[in-house]
Amino acid sequence: MKKLFLVAMVAVFCMAPLTQISAQPKEAVNQELSEHPRIAAAITNLEDAIAYMESAPHNFGGHKAAAIAECRKAINQLRKAMAFRARREGK
Repeated sequence: MKKLFLVAMVAVFCMAPLTQISAQPKEAVNQELSEHPRIAAAITNLEDAIAYMESAPHNFGGHKAAAIAECRKAINQLRKAMAFRARREGK
């Protein structure tokens, strides 16, 4: 149950930057993600890594919090890149 709650919280947290990126419709950003599957896979892998680290009982030698924060920053930048492409292409 705790793991499910953590995964749900990560999903909510990770979607928040998408609403802050721009006024681009979510569909346009999703279209860009479908056209750039490696970026979409990177976002998914980073989200999975965050969920794994958050549920891990250890702190990875003191690097856990920073690693999670940097993964979130990377996800945000990747989403911003896709939003930029969507705006630039007029989608």
